Amino acid sequence: MADTHLDFDVLSALQEVMEDEYPMLLDTFLADAEERLVLLHKADDAQQLMNAAHSFKGSSSNMGAIRLARLCHELEQCAKQKRLAGVEQLVGEIDSEFALVRPLYEAERQRALAD
Repeated sequence: MADTHLDFDVLSALQEVMEDEYPMLLDTFLADAEERLVLLHKADDAQQLMNAAHSFKGSSSNMGAIRLARLCHELEQCAKQKRLAGVEQLVGEIDSEFALVRPLYEAERQRALAD
């Protein structure tokens, strides 16, 4: 299941580059993702929604969160084209996906700290 949600090759490469700072990178991503979710929920217009989805897509992609990045891309495109009908459902899917990957990142953090 995890490999449909997380690209462990990306995480491995990040760990190689970040070395001892890797657990902090994971913590930063999780905290940042929480803030981005709040922005998605608070967005008042298509532009704010597009900006929040774009930045969340980028960080998710950089961190190997495959499905999360894809969902954020879909939301970004909807907002860009001002197709806002049903975006609440898409934001809900993003929430659900983050709820699923969060413990995977937390487990990855624990694994990295134990190495």
